[in-house]
Amino acid sequence: MRLAHMTDYAVRLLIYVAQHPERRCHIAEVAAAYQISETHLMKITHQLALAGWLETTRGKGGGIRLARPPEQIRLGDVVRTMEPDFFIVECFSTGNTCSLTGHCQLTGIMDGALHRFMDHLDSHTLADVLPPEPGAPRPVLLHPPVKAGAA
Repeated sequence: MRLAHMTDYAVRLLIYVAQHPERRCHIAEVAAAYQISETHLMKITHQLALAGWLETTRGKGGGIRLARPPEQIRLGDVVRTMEPDFFIVECFSTGNTCSLTGHCQLTGIMDGALHRFMDHLDSHTLADVLPPEPGAPRPVLLHPPVKAGAA
């Protein structure tokens, strides 16, 4: 499963803004910091603001900042805000044409995997993914990243 680039960029935007709680950030500075299109970030900012994750102010002295503390922003909620759907297999989609529908167990297995994935994201907040303060110990991964093609 792969999340959309917009979801990745949304989390990056939230991380950037969370690292600067003392001021309002600007889309141009976030775009420059992460080398992301300002146009994409404007769309993402709009969606995150509509969902209540960001507060935006236009005009002189305007900018963006978190609408709530990082500890109150669950990663699963951000992913649900940004992802258009979770149709990881065809039988999840409304236009399902799979000839195996009703004759295999894949739907239940993939549904369980998706729920575990989202439950795991729900157990973490934006505060959990913020870079550590300088000199702080690095977090230990519970599971090492899986390499593509590894079995």
